[in-house]
Amino acid sequence: MEKLWGGRFEGALDSAAAAFQDSIGFDRRLYREDIRGSIAHAGMLSKCGIITEEEGETLIRALSELLKDMDEDRISPDDSFEDIHSFVESTLVDRIGETGKKLHTGRSRNDQVALDVRMYVRHRAAVMDRALFELEQTYGKIIRENKDTAMPGFTHMQKAQPVTLSHHVAAYFEMIRRDRSRIRDIYERLNECPLGAGALAGTTYPLDREMTARELGFYRPTANSMDSVSDRDYVIEYISALSIVMTHLSRSCEEIITWNSNEYGFVTVSDSFSTGSSIMPQKKNPDIAELVRGKTGRVYGDLISMLTVMKGIPLAYDKDMQEDKETLFDADDTAYACVRMYTGMFGTLTFNRERMRKSCENGFTNATDAADYLVVKGMPFRDAHRVIGEIVRYCIEKGKALSDLSMDEWKGFSGLFSEDIYDSVSIETCISRRNTCGAPGVSAMDEFIKGMDAYLDEGCICEPDIYGGKTDG
Repeated sequence: MEKLWGGRFEGALDSAAAAFQDSIGFDRRLYREDIRGSIAHAGMLSKCGIITEEEGETLIRALSELLKDMDEDRISPDDSFEDIHSFVESTLVDRIGETGKKLHTGRSRNDQVALDVRMYVRHRAAVMDRALFELEQTYGKIIRENKDTAMPGFTHMQKAQPVTLSHHVAAYFEMIRRDRSRIRDIYERLNECPLGAGALAGTTYPLDREMTARELGFYRPTANSMDSVSDRDYVIEYISALSIVMTHLSRSCEEIITWNSNEYGFVTVSDSFSTGSSIMPQKKNPDIAELVRGKTGRVYGDLISMLTVMKGIPLAYDKDMQEDKETLFDADDTAYACVRMYTGMFGTLTFNRERMRKSCENGFTNATDAADYLVVKGMPFRDAHRVIGEIVRYCIEKGKALSDLSMDEWKGFSGLFSEDIYDSVSIETCISRRNTCGAPGVSAMDEFIKGMDAYLDEGCICEPDIYGGKTDG
């Protein structure tokens, strides 16, 4: 296959070197972005009089037909092509002759690939935003239904204070809300069009960069031609945001794995998201949760790879930057699959509510409330802390919960205790009295849910429809 740059060279590129530097094996997935960018470029060349109106129409028609053919799998590039750009141009020349060679006027592969990657990240950011939105909806359903489902809250993996399942899941909802906010920020920042930047120094042709930016759904053209082709900070930002998403999913999966164990028994993972053992017939393994936890490291690796690729590259474009695509594709594919699988798994969990509530009692999660009881009665908090610590030690020795103690036992530690201590240390009271903003009490959670529902009503990123309705994800 003749190279787009072959005129300068007398000898052929070594076959192993060609295979080493070709990118068609992975950048073929950018065909929609490449063809849509080419359609916009051809229309602009025609409008600006750089090619004739007839040539522009011929190019646009042929490109549109090629896009349809590729969408419907009637044609696809083979490994004889260097990259997706050479495949598109070569196919055009085969179909419409010499006019196909005019498409690259005023354009370099540097600004062409920068455009393709920006469009790809923009689209995938919107797809990821929708997936995370669906996860938030899954969380929202569980939050609304479990305002009265008591469970222990933990610090240091030790039972700490009673909360509710609603409150616990709302913590993850807030994490995903921030994840979506980061992705939306990235979407806003990257939405500038590099097409027309050329190799690094623009072009002498009178291009209308504003026109191509509008046609492709960008807010504006990029401001500096060297920066346009030589940076991939939007790729780094996107993979970084995906890494944080994976951190949040992995933390939740760690809890699900723990809660699914016989020792905890807080949840049962659906058969639809579990597997068995080839030797132990009793086993039901939370493999999806474990895989999400494991794949988190893979996305982290993609981020480190991308940062390392970019750290020493002088201006402007260098071939190192070809490494951006495989890390981007892998991180996006992995994170998207994990979000979808996690959403399905979490939405089908069965919660053992009675086991959760009993665990609150067994773990002395109401001890802080017992100390607060003494403070209200006039005892300094530090003294109250010591007294309740002594009571907890006594309960452990006797195999009792605080609610099991007789009044004589309470008074043996302090004369400030009276019958109302039993209500004060009940799990329901401990939760219901916590109604400051962000707390697990019912009225506080009602306020949270009101805000959550208003936020969910805002929906997802409104992506420009430049693919004719044909998108993946």
